[in-house]
Amino acid sequence: MYSTGPLLCLPSPPQTPALAPPTPWAQLLCALSQHQPSPSVLPLQIHSDSDEGDGSIKYTISGEGAGTIFLIDEVTGDIHATERLDREQKTFYTLRAQARDRQTNQLLEPESEFIIKVQDINDSEPRFLEGPYIGSVAELSPIGTSVMQVMASDADDPTYGSSARVVYSVLEGEQHFTVDSKTGVIRTAVANLDRETQDRYEVVIRATDMAGQLGGLSGSTTVTIVITDVNDNPPRFPQKMYQFSVVETALVGTAIGRVKAEDSDVGENTDMTYQIKDEEGVQMFKVTTDSNTQEAIITVQKPLDYEAKMVHTVVVEALNKFVDPRFVDLGTFRDQTIVRVSVLDVDEPPEFRPPSDLMEVQEDAYVGSVVGVVTALDPDAANNPVRYAIDRNTDLERIFDIDANTGAIVTGKVLDRETAGWHNITVLAMEADNHSQVSRASLRIRILDVNDNPPELATPYEAAVCEDAKPGQLIQTISVVDRDEPQSGHRFYFTLAPEATDNHHFSLLDIQDNTAAVHTRRVGFNRQEQDIYFLPILVVDSGPPALSSTGTLTIRVCGCDSTGAIQSCNSTAYVMSATLSPGALIALLVCILILIVLVLLILTLKRHHKSHLTSEEDEDMRDNVIKYNDEGGGEQDTEAYDMSALRSLYDFSELKGSDGGGGPGDGGMTSNLPSELHALPQWFQNPDLDFSMFRDYISRKVDQADKDLSVPPYDSFQTYAFEGSDSPVPSLSSINTWSTSSEQDFSYLSSWGPRFRQLAALYAGHKGEEESEES
Repeated sequence: MYSTGPLLCLPSPPQTPALAPPTPWAQLLCALSQHQPSPSVLPLQIHSDSDEGDGSIKYTISGEGAGTIFLIDEVTGDIHATERLDREQKTFYTLRAQARDRQTNQLLEPESEFIIKVQDINDSEPRFLEGPYIGSVAELSPIGTSVMQVMASDADDPTYGSSARVVYSVLEGEQHFTVDSKTGVIRTAVANLDRETQDRYEVVIRATDMAGQLGGLSGSTTVTIVITDVNDNPPRFPQKMYQFSVVETALVGTAIGRVKAEDSDVGENTDMTYQIKDEEGVQMFKVTTDSNTQEAIITVQKPLDYEAKMVHTVVVEALNKFVDPRFVDLGTFRDQTIVRVSVLDVDEPPEFRPPSDLMEVQEDAYVGSVVGVVTALDPDAANNPVRYAIDRNTDLERIFDIDANTGAIVTGKVLDRETAGWHNITVLAMEADNHSQVSRASLRIRILDVNDNPPELATPYEAAVCEDAKPGQLIQTISVVDRDEPQSGHRFYFTLAPEATDNHHFSLLDIQDNTAAVHTRRVGFNRQEQDIYFLPILVVDSGPPALSSTGTLTIRVCGCDSTGAIQSCNSTAYVMSATLSPGALIALLVCILILIVLVLLILTLKRHHKSHLTSEEDEDMRDNVIKYNDEGGGEQDTEAYDMSALRSLYDFSELKGSDGGGGPGDGGMTSNLPSELHALPQWFQNPDLDFSMFRDYISRKVDQADKDLSVPPYDSFQTYAFEGSDSPVPSLSSINTWSTSSEQDFSYLSSWGPRFRQLAALYAGHKGEEESEES
């Protein structure tokens, strides 16, 4: 089988041996133009060698596009295309051709495969697929500086002809930019691009296929090129002079005004700093830069004075913070302007001159003595007179006064350095006709010392000396105090007072260091003869004038052990004061106070308890009788009944009165006592009790306490446990009672009061029953 037609049909690679044995069919590769009409008969025909033209052979095709894009004439074998072919969509089609017997539909020859390749034509224009394009280049860049690259794509076959060969050119903007025809790189065409003149350009780039030849297709795109800024413009002040005004009382740091230098650049290229160039302006004013607005802020650096200078001229310079060294040759990147500052006059308070704040005065100065003079002047041109006063809140005691006209400060009271060595007062200065204009000045006045206080002993010295002391033994070291403070320091002299010239017991030695030592002059002391000595000591300071005072040293004679340690002195109070610290004495007094409060509280409770028992005696106890049949615990049972309630019924203090007989005039209660006392056990009425042994025992203890020198001398309470040799009182137990119940008389129970009325009735009834039984 073979195909015929005007186009060259090339055989495709031979079939593999495994497919079929060699056949007369030829596999064909045919190239068709994509511009074939649709529908149309392709210049391609399939024909079998065995075809005799009688129509007995039927031709068919299968594969890509068979039956849809490609149709075959079953008789002639002509292949038809039903639609226009597009290489950009599909570049080739693979088909298979068969020759069959029309009657039996059997293959007459093996199936033959062929490829139809669509041949390209220039039907696609170049397109810029990555747009829109935006590039940038710095101003003043040199010629040929690369800006960016653009690329166009052509869908035609790049391997067939020149359909896909694209070249680039500039349609608009060729005055400032060029483009490489092959690579599409855009470059600057001039060196004077100025952002301040034009900050962006719109450049149109065209891409043409067929290598730019006539008949080629083309496409275009617009490229936006932004001109970036460089620091090529210096700062410039819009004005050569600025004027501001400020009052002379403006505080340091007060803003006077703002100036700004203009810069045509943008971004950080406009950042600038300001400085003051003239020497006078640097001293009086300060300039800072506002980082947000890039303005110069002029502030006061030193106090202004209208009377000293009314107008200040300041030179302010602006310069770029970031300078590009490539453009230094363009000129200096700084500019200057003049700022005139006018100082406005205001009514100011007086000023103290000179501003000395220390004065001195002797403490013995008389009242009205001049301490010093303060001076204040009105700084204004009017020079109004000034009046003075003292702020009495700083001198409440009015120790000083001031002359309202001259400013002389005088003493108003007697001074005492020892009471107050320094005085801090505030002096006021005001205009005579306008008291609202007031100035204040703090003044320190130092009181100078004079020798007006005699020296005194540092403390009321008390010393102790042993009875067996030897001559020359140190007893006490004496020091003194002086409230004065001489500039040359203290110097004190010690000697015995004239009244102690006949003293032969002690000596005084001046140690020459403002202290003195007291020594013994004799061998041994006897506290039985004299237990205390008073040694007057005369102390003199160095003046001038020299002042003196006499102090007394108290020396006590004490008993000491073999090591010289004091054991006891004749005065116990001295020992206590020498051994107890003030804190210990206070603690001892607090403890004594607590004991007194406790004793008073106990006595109050006892009195309350007695009054409670007395009120219960008057009650009718008939309803309070409790009947029970529990057996008690005997003599050792102290919990069964509160015996204190029974014991409190008897006032033993009246026992002594009852022994006297108790006449009828003693009252009802007293008359009842004898009967109650007779009802007690017999040992209460024993007249033969002898308390002499107890009396002797207590007397011996008292005598021992009086002779004991180691115990405190004040009254004390002693407790002794002594019960004597034996007791004449027999046992109170009912077990050892020899008498029977019939020998006892319980009639006295009726006189014990309402509490024992029920008990008396019971015992009275019991006795009646016994008598009836005996009868």
